Amino acid sequence: MSNSKKRSEALNYHEFPTPGKIEVIPTKKHATQKDLSLAYSPGVAEPCLEIEKNPDDVYKYTAKGNLVAVISNGTAVLGLGDIGAMAGKPVMEGKGLLFKIFADIDVFDIEVDTHDIDKFIETVKNIAPTFGGINLEDIKAPEAFEIERRLKEELDIPIMHDDQHGTAIISSAALINVLELTNKKIEEAKVVVSGAGAAAISCSRLYKKLGIKPKNIVMCDSKGVIRNDRSNLSTQKQEFATARDLHTLEEAMVGADVFLGLSKGGLVTPEMLKTMAHDPVVFALANPDPEIEYEVAIKAREDIIMATGRSDYPNQVNNILGFPYIFRGALDVRATGINEEMKLAAVYALAELTKQPVPEQVIKTYNVKNIEFGKDYIIPKPFDHRLITEIPPAVAKAAMESGIAKKPIKDWEAYKDSLAQRLGTGSKFMRMLMGRAKSDPKTIIFAEADQLNVLKAAQIVYDDGIGKPILMGDKQTILELKEEIKFDADLPIIDPKSEEEKERRNRYADIFWKKRQRKGITYIDAQKWMRERNYFAAMMINEGEAESLITGYSRAYPTVVKPMIELIGKDKGVRRIAATNIMLTKRGPIFFSDTAINIDPNAEELANIGYMTSLVMKMFGFDPVLAMLSFSNFGSTNTPLTAKITKAVELMHRKFPSIKVDGEVQADFALNPAMLKEKFPFSKLNGEKVNGLIFPNLEAANIGYKLMKEFNQIDSIGPIIMGLKKPVHIIQLGASVDEIVNIASVAIVHAQDMDKNK
Repeated sequence: MSNSKKRSEALNYHEFPTPGKIEVIPTKKHATQKDLSLAYSPGVAEPCLEIEKNPDDVYKYTAKGNLVAVISNGTAVLGLGDIGAMAGKPVMEGKGLLFKIFADIDVFDIEVDTHDIDKFIETVKNIAPTFGGINLEDIKAPEAFEIERRLKEELDIPIMHDDQHGTAIISSAALINVLELTNKKIEEAKVVVSGAGAAAISCSRLYKKLGIKPKNIVMCDSKGVIRNDRSNLSTQKQEFATARDLHTLEEAMVGADVFLGLSKGGLVTPEMLKTMAHDPVVFALANPDPEIEYEVAIKAREDIIMATGRSDYPNQVNNILGFPYIFRGALDVRATGINEEMKLAAVYALAELTKQPVPEQVIKTYNVKNIEFGKDYIIPKPFDHRLITEIPPAVAKAAMESGIAKKPIKDWEAYKDSLAQRLGTGSKFMRMLMGRAKSDPKTIIFAEADQLNVLKAAQIVYDDGIGKPILMGDKQTILELKEEIKFDADLPIIDPKSEEEKERRNRYADIFWKKRQRKGITYIDAQKWMRERNYFAAMMINEGEAESLITGYSRAYPTVVKPMIELIGKDKGVRRIAATNIMLTKRGPIFFSDTAINIDPNAEELANIGYMTSLVMKMFGFDPVLAMLSFSNFGSTNTPLTAKITKAVELMHRKFPSIKVDGEVQADFALNPAMLKEKFPFSKLNGEKVNGLIFPNLEAANIGYKLMKEFNQIDSIGPIIMGLKKPVHIIQLGASVDEIVNIASVAIVHAQDMDKNK
């Protein structure tokens, strides 16, 4: 993608459909006059009076307890420098977005237009009653140190400058683990730090608390080694000044065990790495270009263990592993600050989590065979869903043990359950899906690329590295549309009707005729059908000339399904294909089946729908827990319809005993564990979280998922075809660009999964 296109895409993202990235959404009813009289005057007076009598009740009656301020003066914005408070606002909004999607913390971003330390502090202190915590962001050093110190002294809510402490916490966890891997004692480890800004100082301070000896730290700035005979050193630099006879970074690297880079790209050479101690540890964290490129470093030293700030290499030191979860734990016990004990608790929790067996869902997200503690896995992955249930409790316990928690937690299991529920939104699943697709992009046919929305989706799939599009349709139309949307990538364009495809069309017709000649297809029929894009595309998949396919944008579902069944065929043991939709609900992804194919399946077909749904769920890393739905509960009504479902459940228990499934059961009982346990303690669903719903017929499933989608504004991925031999997926008639991209991602992940299972 060209730089101008990237710039345009970024600007459009922030401008449309609504300027900015965050909004305020009411959490209470507000439809009636009574609702409004409670929300505002006169009802609002009651909580005001209660808070006046007991200020702590502000946490009981307002959003303060889950509200963090992201505050900056724009003096050190990302890699942009001092661009001013207003120009830094998009970054602060972005930080707010990350707080919400990773830890369900609400954020107001506050941009303070001053370079004056006293005025900045006064402003923050004056607005602090609004917030449960304050995240200081993108404030240049050394002012950042003074601002954070004074605010922590003068306010009684959690305050953290993430630029200082985020990298320190994550890299400290990595440091603990790499020293364990290399059998080096922390008190003997020699560390070289390149950079002397807020992050470098904070990292070095935390390393000392872990056990690194001050005499074993050598810090370098743009002038070389920070020595105690240098003049005009800041207080922070004086703390790390050395008396050793070292002057340059190159000299400092000799014999070093650990290099920490928080400076700029290209400062470290392969020759410098070769002078380090055995099993050297290199944290090259400058962004976007590390102090030494990953490929260069590992080529220079086979025994190196390396981390960067980039997501395209192993061991990404990403602040997202820290700040959302640290604030989550601090807010949940109403801590009066974020102290060293809490930061260290986060460090050790991250280090320990890395050593635990990695769940299948996480492994599948990164599309690898296995993830285990070692030189390429020294800190958890950003999309590891266990972070929210492991880091906040550790932080909360440290706050309690250090005496700064005003609301101690008593039931830790219940607390962990509540944390897990916070990440039920679908955005996390979509990030995991896209990330997995990008890890091993496959070729994918867009069979209707001469439709604008389909071509736009193909452009996104290509630009984002999700897959490798093959564009199919009228070639001239595709070229004109590409010009219209400035899609200049040189991708294959296939027009099945064109003279260019005559040889391949005839070859496909021969294959198709031989396969179907005893089923009423003549050779002339075969030649005719190969001019039709869905037949041609299906043959490309069959012949291994593409790895996945999506179609259906401009044609009715049944007409698209027919050629796929005829040419692709059903998977082994599948009598009837089916479809599932992934509903991205607040309680997590829930699979609805069958939403598109079987009008009135019998008991055996329902059981197979359940089985196929479980396979798709496992492909995405979920442990299936299925409820067979009905208007009846476990025989409460005796009708042919309920008898069908009862028989389907019996078949599943007999044929697929490892699958957790039960029914017939009403939807509310299936999704409400307390109701189910009280009324039906014998159910196999008790103690489980249902994540798959098998509906009794197409009518119920289709109406159900569409009602949920429209009434609750829930995103849905699908229908996803189940039971075909190859990764072929059919989009809904007139699907949106985002929906097409989603199904394309599913198709690519499906192709990856088939590759692994060959």
